[in-house]
Amino acid sequence: MFDRFSDLVGSGFPFCSPLLTTNEQNQNHNHPPTHKPAKKMSIFFCTPPSSSLSPPPTTPHRHHKPPTSTSLPHKPSLISSLTGAALSFNLIFFSPLSPPPSIAADSTSSAVQFECREEDQRLEDEQRLRNAPELVTNEDIVTEAWQIVNDSFIGTDRSRWSPQSWLQKKEDVLGTSLPTRSKAHDVIRRMLSSLGDPYTRFLSPAQFSKMARYDMSGIGVNLREIPDENGEVKLKVLGLILDGPAHTAGVRQGDELLSVNGVNVKGKSAFEALSILQGPSETSVNIMVKHGNCGPVQSIDVQRQLVAKTPVFYRLEQTDNGNTKVGYVRLKEFNALARKDLVTAMKRLQGMGASVFVLDLRDNLGGLVQEGIEIAKLFLNEGETVIYTAGREPQNVKSIVAETSPLITAPVIVLVNRNTASASEIVASALHDNCRAILVGERTYGKGLIQSVFELHDGSGVVVTVGKYVSPNHLDINGNGIDPDYKKLPAWNEVAERLSKCQKQQG
Repeated sequence: MFDRFSDLVGSGFPFCSPLLTTNEQNQNHNHPPTHKPAKKMSIFFCTPPSSSLSPPPTTPHRHHKPPTSTSLPHKPSLISSLTGAALSFNLIFFSPLSPPPSIAADSTSSAVQFECREEDQRLEDEQRLRNAPELVTNEDIVTEAWQIVNDSFIGTDRSRWSPQSWLQKKEDVLGTSLPTRSKAHDVIRRMLSSLGDPYTRFLSPAQFSKMARYDMSGIGVNLREIPDENGEVKLKVLGLILDGPAHTAGVRQGDELLSVNGVNVKGKSAFEALSILQGPSETSVNIMVKHGNCGPVQSIDVQRQLVAKTPVFYRLEQTDNGNTKVGYVRLKEFNALARKDLVTAMKRLQGMGASVFVLDLRDNLGGLVQEGIEIAKLFLNEGETVIYTAGREPQNVKSIVAETSPLITAPVIVLVNRNTASASEIVASALHDNCRAILVGERTYGKGLIQSVFELHDGSGVVVTVGKYVSPNHLDINGNGIDPDYKKLPAWNEVAERLSKCQKQQG
């Protein structure tokens, strides 16, 4: 019975069923249910530093420029993202490829063919550099890393970074001998370490390659968003898992994704396309791709092989002498299945009679931040603010808002503790500041930074802090955390009264 519910605020978790109803548990206790694709996502990372957590690897707000000292082709482009299990990432990737040349609406056929050949040549040149990184000088690589930080970095300790001191750093490091690539990488590591930001760091070629192979699609592809000649977004395959489902079916690096199951994806974000691509493992998805910049269009059926596990556990409890049914949902991390499975759990609990909900985010270190944003939207009214993102310049503050009516309007308690971080803090602050939930437990971790991943021309990379998250009530989450409303669970009538009062004050 729910009189044991106060145990939830303690150190232990109650037993929670996976996403199965009682009948489903009896029939298939060890297998998760099938799920429909989730909605939109464009990807980022972050993770808190502690002895028990790996430093994380973000929403880039600007593309970095090529170093002035190098003549390498440089093509910043947004790609889809990744995450690590139980880690909290806000990573967005940039590659050193440059956007394809624009084609004027009145271009002749020969001009278009020339543009295609030019693009194909650029891709060949880029591949040549990837296959022979020794063609890139050590000085070029160091300068490239320096330039990325110069253009994008937002310091957590501003006293250790300024344009003047960073320019001096460039002169110092380029004044040293760089006889080997290993030496150049060591110089970049020391250069980034001098910033005093634990999240800004160097990735070796092996580390970057491993990160870029992370599959969120379920078919073994990573997508990047690039503008076309009209400024609209088109999606290209940035990376393929060798011998993965898409690669085996005939998808190739550089292919443009045109449609998924008949849905045109032009103008859609990588998150939206990935959400359509996702589906139950061993099912098929049809994709239409254009090979290369000017190649043929092909329809391909690909079998999904999604390996992500459900992070959602739920059960129905009763309190107030059985008069109130409480839907308890624990969310362990924000992976590619988080939103879909949370929607499934909430709908099932509503169908079972739940009139109030508990969302347990304790020890949830985050994960895919965009999943957190999309989950927060499930509880908010159209137009309400989920989170603000702030860049280096104070005026560069952008808001992310809910676009539709909420899935859940019932009172919500969100359980938090000192290990509630990043995407979890976005959800907690969004629901709290919009008077949709009260927070119970401990102050949260305080991880509110955005990192972007940039690929360098020798296949290595740098992770750079480029922004931070600010709550709807304009609280800087990073380093501060979010204070709970209660340390112990209040009565549900008190929860309803507090939320009602909050809504009247805001209205």
